[in-house]
Amino acid sequence: MDGGFFWTMAILAAVLVGLSKGGLPVVGMLGVPLLSLAISPVLAAALLLPVFVVSDMFGLYAYRRAFDRRVVGLVMAGATVGVGIGWATASVVSDRAVTGLVGAIGLIFAGALLLQPPVERLRRRAETGPGLFWSVIAGFTSFVSHAGAPPFQVFVLPLGLPKAVFAGTATLSFAYINAIKLIPYYALGQLGVENLRVSALMVPAAVLAVFGGVRLVRVLPERLFFRLVIWALFAVSIKLIGDAVAG
Repeated sequence: MDGGFFWTMAILAAVLVGLSKGGLPVVGMLGVPLLSLAISPVLAAALLLPVFVVSDMFGLYAYRRAFDRRVVGLVMAGATVGVGIGWATASVVSDRAVTGLVGAIGLIFAGALLLQPPVERLRRRAETGPGLFWSVIAGFTSFVSHAGAPPFQVFVLPLGLPKAVFAGTATLSFAYINAIKLIPYYALGQLGVENLRVSALMVPAAVLAVFGGVRLVRVLPERLFFRLVIWALFAVSIKLIGDAVAG
């Protein structure tokens, strides 16, 4: 974990994490694949978890009044189970298979949304069954590779939340998921002193990016904001499928 290339990838990954906590949830998924160009994916995930957690604190402050309580409650309940499943199966589940599955779900969902003609976004109530189902998957995939955004968006995007509420709901939901992931990551030996030292050096770039993300959410027109989120989901899903195929 040294050299110019590693630190370039580390800072870029931290910026993506910060932007995701500023309200652009999908881009944070690119952090692990990007940092994996310099180190192993397992180590990349371990280094980025503390960066996610610290960035979450600033994102929570920025969106402290803008979130959907029902959605967050469903995500917390389901994701707790999903993280537990990820912890229990950490030694037997293939990261490659999970990566491919997440990519396929995101690609199908994003493709369907992009093919739909533009319609008025009507706010609707989150249903318990689908909410818990997709939240369990989000918790599991977030535990494996910080890739919980596609299942989360399959659940939340159709609800028609205003952009600030959508961003705040995603920020609060993943702040909880990242916090509870600290326990199994520590138990699995992924949060050693050296890893934490490197993570601490990545945090300032992430924190600055949080406020950049908040600013982007505020100035982007709502229709453009959600189209960018969907296109980002589409692009990240293709990347995940490519990673799974390449092994």
